[in-house]
Amino acid sequence: MSYVPHTAADRASMLSAVGVSAIGELFAAVPSALRAPALNLPPSLSEWELNEHLHDLAAQNHSPQRDGDYFIGGGAYRHHIPAVVDEICARSEFYTAYTPYQPEISQGMLQAIFEFQTAIARVTGLAVANASLYDAGTAIYEAAVMAKNVTKRREIIYDTTLNPHYREVLRSHGDRKFFTHRVRDYANDAAAGLASVAARVNDQTAAVIAQYPDFFGRVADLTALAATCHQHGALLIVAGNPLAFGVLTPPGDFGADIAVGDAQPLGMPLNYGGPFCGYIACAEKLTRHLPGRLVGETTDGRGERGFVLTLQAREQHIKRERAGSNICSNQALCALRALVYLTVMGKTGFRQTAELCLQKAAYARAQLGAVPGAELVFGGAHFNEFVLRLDRPVMDLFRAFGHQFEPGIRLGRWYPQLAQCLLISVTELNRRSDIDLYAARLREFMAATN
Repeated sequence: MSYVPHTAADRASMLSAVGVSAIGELFAAVPSALRAPALNLPPSLSEWELNEHLHDLAAQNHSPQRDGDYFIGGGAYRHHIPAVVDEICARSEFYTAYTPYQPEISQGMLQAIFEFQTAIARVTGLAVANASLYDAGTAIYEAAVMAKNVTKRREIIYDTTLNPHYREVLRSHGDRKFFTHRVRDYANDAAAGLASVAARVNDQTAAVIAQYPDFFGRVADLTALAATCHQHGALLIVAGNPLAFGVLTPPGDFGADIAVGDAQPLGMPLNYGGPFCGYIACAEKLTRHLPGRLVGETTDGRGERGFVLTLQAREQHIKRERAGSNICSNQALCALRALVYLTVMGKTGFRQTAELCLQKAAYARAQLGAVPGAELVFGGAHFNEFVLRLDRPVMDLFRAFGHQFEPGIRLGRWYPQLAQCLLISVTELNRRSDIDLYAARLREFMAATN
């Protein structure tokens, strides 16, 4: 049967059937102040004309000509993605699969999720991981709810070295009926900042959230903070870039109870901001408080290997009041990308990529920090990001560099005291020549404005 557009008579007949004379009457109960104005849409286009129009719009986008000209991070990073990741994830049996509502007939998808859980558990050094979450922000919120449910306490402590976007999710989701927050400002010395946070922990604290590396790229030892949390019966939640664990001590090894973050660095392109894939892993004793779903391995009646949904702690499957979360899905395809990436890279490739990020960032710090009129804001150990202060307006730098070179993230929008600062990210895709070019252009800019 072919589609036939509705005529005016058809529309009038349908409106009459529901007892109104015009579509506007259907919205009479909505206060006029809340109604959106009528959309002033252009005339409809044919398919060919629409494609041409979309191409014209896409041509207006500006982006660096090469990956090496891109120094933006702050939670989403450009990394090399092996071609096999796209090849495997584009297979129809994976690409069209949504989520295993009938798990007994979704063995392939369940196995992929099980292997993802295993990989995340190994990367974080913790006993168990779930089938993924939406992104790092929601994973941090879910971890905070876990801590509240486990400890029966309401207080969550974190400081402003936690990614501003993650803090915004906590503020918007963390209603007072669930838990409260005590936010401390950052310290110039990462270790001193952790000591300040540790001093706030008491017998009413459910958990401390610490980013590792923090938003400024700094790395500090969290072992003492974990001990302080446990001394007071609180949990330590570590939010971290999983790729950094290729060279840093993983959270589970220094006593973290829960590790969360974004798996985006593991084989996911930026995609204008998503979709990404949040991960959450925890100590074995906390398994039953994990949100979402957990896939387990078993044997069937014939003794053959099989996979099942072992834990489904969400309100769709269990009593609402007992649900650990109302998360309604998993980022299965994104989780698969992370799994394929980790499998292809292996332990050696994973570590080498992390080492390249670490070494190239150290080189960039040395080169950019030596430019007259620019200075490094924080000392100590860093992973792949650092903060650079300029003695000239940061926006002038962006105008001078143009759209084909991205020098970093302006920090003034979140930290007024850092209005003259850039957060600069370096990955394995930034070659030495790219960093040298950045330093040369920055030197020219600073010299021209003096």
